[in-house]
Amino acid sequence: MTEKLQTLRDSAIARWSALLLIAMMMFFAYMFVDFLSPLKDALETSLRWDSTTFGTYAASEYFLNVFCFFLIFAGIILDKMGIRFTGLLSASLMVIGAGIKFYAVSDLFSGSGLETWLSSWWVALPASAKLACFGFMIFGCGCEMAGTTVSKAIAKWFKGKEMAMAMGLEMSIARLGVFAAMWLSPFVYSRFNNVISAPVAFGAALLCIGLIFYFVFVLMDRKLDKELTAAGEITEESSEEEFKFSDLGKIFTSKMFWLVALLCVLYYSAIFPFQRYAPDFLNKTLNIENGAQLFSCFPILAMILTPFLGGFIDNKGKAASMLMIGSIIMIACHLSFAFLLPAFPSKGLAIAIIAILGVSFSLVPAALWPSVPKIIDERILGSAYCVIFWIQNWGLLLVPVIIGKVLDSTGGYTMPMIIFSSFGVLALFFGILLKHEDKKKGYGLELPNIKK
Repeated sequence: MTEKLQTLRDSAIARWSALLLIAMMMFFAYMFVDFLSPLKDALETSLRWDSTTFGTYAASEYFLNVFCFFLIFAGIILDKMGIRFTGLLSASLMVIGAGIKFYAVSDLFSGSGLETWLSSWWVALPASAKLACFGFMIFGCGCEMAGTTVSKAIAKWFKGKEMAMAMGLEMSIARLGVFAAMWLSPFVYSRFNNVISAPVAFGAALLCIGLIFYFVFVLMDRKLDKELTAAGEITEESSEEEFKFSDLGKIFTSKMFWLVALLCVLYYSAIFPFQRYAPDFLNKTLNIENGAQLFSCFPILAMILTPFLGGFIDNKGKAASMLMIGSIIMIACHLSFAFLLPAFPSKGLAIAIIAILGVSFSLVPAALWPSVPKIIDERILGSAYCVIFWIQNWGLLLVPVIIGKVLDSTGGYTMPMIIFSSFGVLALFFGILLKHEDKKKGYGLELPNIKK
């Protein structure tokens, strides 16, 4: 009997090291996304960005993914070129986009010929915001592409191993970037004499380090492929069929797919856009200056709980029920932000609500993403994930703009929080329909992932 050849992924040290390398790239990416969120007031005074401008900037991250279908093409690139090329491309796009955004908010741009030209059209939006939006668009293409690439990389390296735990840990490390951004951005800003471009430059430098980390992973992955070839095994890239546009028809005609996709876009539209405005909301509601640090506790519980909740679903099931519970918690939290916290302003109460919202942010993602393989054929699963991300990006694009306009027109955060809570109500409605359809058709969303 021939002994099976050992590969890098059979080594716990090697595969967890590979996970750490790609997770750190996503950690830096998540950090950069929110690096300007704690500085909304400074942007208003230094660069004349009002709330509508800030909302437009926040939405721009998703513009090319949505309107130019870049996220769909990212799936094709990933299928055709593999995780090594796609990962390096996505990391490079993030670095390029970050560099453009840095230039847009720096003194180098102020007074330049480019600023003069950008100021000559769409005068309602400052020239610095126009260029920052362009940079954020490019960054967003790389960031969303990286998300799908990392998922496929983990599936390859942890095939037959601790895949669910690995995905949960990667998600937790990435979310820690939100915590880091809320603390580091104001610190760097104040340390460098209140210069807006300083935190952006710092974030861009970290993205460069993330690119280097992924390059090291590429070297490891190339060695793994050589070992898999020698062992006679088939790699993820060679085993999966290429993306076909005809497959989209099978996805779009699935009722369960639409229930999951609509729940996804509604839930995340009340989370990620809220993150952009949360520091400013807390500053104004509590009359403080450290709202970013206060909000930084939001991802902590999510970071800790997500791997354990993933393990619970693997062993016990109840994914559809967890989606409903997570939506209910989110509704309660946003309504508390709208009415309870303004009536009883307290840092302790704010931290409690933020922490509870973090529990919701653990429940829904932990239940949502592992449910997709149960409702979509494995052959078109990658395409389905890309389409869900594309639909989700519509919400992430439009909601910050809506919130910015509402904020400028009302001058307060009550109505924005009601809007966020209404998304939770709709998400709960689709969660109920999802559970009913699952019970009716027997997709197994309430059943454990691990078959005993």
